[in-house]
Amino acid sequence: MNSQHNPEKGYLFIVSGPSGVGKTVLCNAIVEKFAPHVVYSISTTSRAPRGGETDGQEYNFCSAKDFEGAISRDEFAEWAFVHGNYYGTPRLFLTENLCAGRHVILNIDVQGAMKIRAEYPEAVMIFILPPTFEELESRIRKRNMDSENSLQHRLENARQELSYREHYKHAIVNDDLEDAKKELIRIFAGYIDPEANTSQL
Repeated sequence: MNSQHNPEKGYLFIVSGPSGVGKTVLCNAIVEKFAPHVVYSISTTSRAPRGGETDGQEYNFCSAKDFEGAISRDEFAEWAFVHGNYYGTPRLFLTENLCAGRHVILNIDVQGAMKIRAEYPEAVMIFILPPTFEELESRIRKRNMDSENSLQHRLENARQELSYREHYKHAIVNDDLEDAKKELIRIFAGYIDPEANTSQL
């Protein structure tokens, strides 16, 4: 357990890993397993919704002007400008839920994770790894419809992200999805309910 953690507050879990490693599926499994005690942190973005996305579910959508106003008011625990759009983690959402005793799961890239950890040093850091880099490349190629240059850029980003593994307390190799889910559930249960019989999870 984390000795810095205030027992009256919820835990903040940060989940990171390169694109294509299965973070979203694993995080969704955690929310489904532990709801309503675990909530998903929803990022705010200035980009337009994509097909099927709903405001307040995948993202909180806003204009670039509104996002910049929120930056000036220091409303984000972290934010970044990526491919022409802003993305950020609202500080108020984290504070309100953690203070209410709810646990928050944050699926975020390594740069954002380092910023969050600086502000929330008690955060539980979990890194999701591919079984091999070759397998990760295969997954990215299967899901990516962009050019070869774009794909190579994604792979280089993946290499850089994998170098951050040492900054995370826990690591899970997503070789078999069901096994990875079970391992992640056990990690969460160890913090949320240390008395749980995790063999039954």
